[in-house]
Amino acid sequence: MGKYYEVELDEQVEVTEPKKFKVLLLNDDHSTMEFVLEILTSVFRKDISSAEQIMLNVHNKGKEVCGVYTHEIAATKIAQVREMAKKEGFPLKAIMEEE
Repeated sequence: MGKYYEVELDEQVEVTEPKKFKVLLLNDDHSTMEFVLEILTSVFRKDISSAEQIMLNVHNKGKEVCGVYTHEIAATKIAQVREMAKKEGFPLKAIMEEE
């Protein structure tokens, strides 16, 4: 049988939540409403009514939050937006801001 060791844990260990980041879509004059809705429903998993509201806010306010994620997931979502926009020839951009 293997040896067993008792490990004493430091009582001062503090568990912290990972930082969260807002992913925002930025308005542009070329990306179509249909394409933005496709991004919101496919990449950000929004239902149609939520996607429409976010799309209108992007259009009217210049940007809007699409979701809040850990850094790794936020970066992945941004890369997906960039890849889909490039493939379709649209300049749509997504950015992240620390929450």
